[in-house]
Amino acid sequence: MILCTNCRLPYPDTTVPYKCPACGGIFDMPTLPAFDPARVDPTQPGIWRYRHTFGLPDDAPTITLGEGNTPLVWADAFGKSVAFKLESLNPTGSHKDRGVALLASFLRTRGVAEAVEDSSGNAGASFAAYATRAGIKARVFIPDYASGPKRNQIAAYGAELVRILGRRSDVADAVRRAADAGAVYASHAYLPHLLPGFATLAYELVEELGQTPGTVICPAGHGILLLGLARGFENLKSAGVIARVPRLVGVQALNCAPLWAVYAHGQAGLGWVTEGETVAEGVRVSIPIRGDAVLFAIQSSQGTLLAAPEEHILLGRNELARRGFYVEPTSAIVWDALGQIIEQAPEPVVVILTGSGLKSL
Repeated sequence: MILCTNCRLPYPDTTVPYKCPACGGIFDMPTLPAFDPARVDPTQPGIWRYRHTFGLPDDAPTITLGEGNTPLVWADAFGKSVAFKLESLNPTGSHKDRGVALLASFLRTRGVAEAVEDSSGNAGASFAAYATRAGIKARVFIPDYASGPKRNQIAAYGAELVRILGRRSDVADAVRRAADAGAVYASHAYLPHLLPGFATLAYELVEELGQTPGTVICPAGHGILLLGLARGFENLKSAGVIARVPRLVGVQALNCAPLWAVYAHGQAGLGWVTEGETVAEGVRVSIPIRGDAVLFAIQSSQGTLLAAPEEHILLGRNELARRGFYVEPTSAIVWDALGQIIEQAPEPVVVILTGSGLKSL
């Protein structure tokens, strides 16, 4: 069930609010529909074989471009064998497709014809693609500094681009004003309907490895991918498929690392967090919407949060490329984190490569 985290109001049955209409709180899906191995349907495309865990109405349409079933490729890293999950090979080039496919299906069940979204690029591209697939007119707010290939991709799908000068937070302010004026805000950050889609990554990893990962490392802006992974592994544990949840490691860019600051220094750490410039534009998020839930997921898995210095990010991109993995800088922050913890990380270690290098200049 989807509930407001503040007043516990259930999500309404007809409209599509991005925040609680009663108190302004955030909606969440703290427990996903139960995972049942007997109900996994291999005849369905990609992530849709796990449809029984999505919480969608029975008559919700399957909106798909073939997302999921991404390769898991082993490579040497820091003297050890590490598994790299190539989420960069999803249909629009990023992991966002797993969640946005479900969001598009949900919007169709509510009769939405037009919607707005804000993004530094990947979420906007994914939303533009799945919206046109679902017959929904999309308007995407992006920062003016967003990568040219991402801007071109969004426009190519037929979405209207709204470029905002200033910081990433200025873009979020602009789209919320549009939502407050009546637009349907199909937010990948506020709406919890994407979480079951990201949870499918956990299901796939256990299937592909034939065991539970020891450690899973991924980039974290809002931290929603990490939260979806945590919920997915918890779902598998509740079903008796796995005995434990792997250690989850979130990585931020040091120039904009609010989750890391709180994790490492407590609430006082927020006092010096800035929305600094970083080549890892996809994680330039100064106020993570689900920060408390992400921190809880990290602690529950005995995981950690790390920060990658700016001068190490492009070096990481180059190291990954030399192993055949061409990713954007946002995805490349995982390399520095891997180096920081590889000696202490329980094996097998899985690194999530979230976005294609073809999306960056």
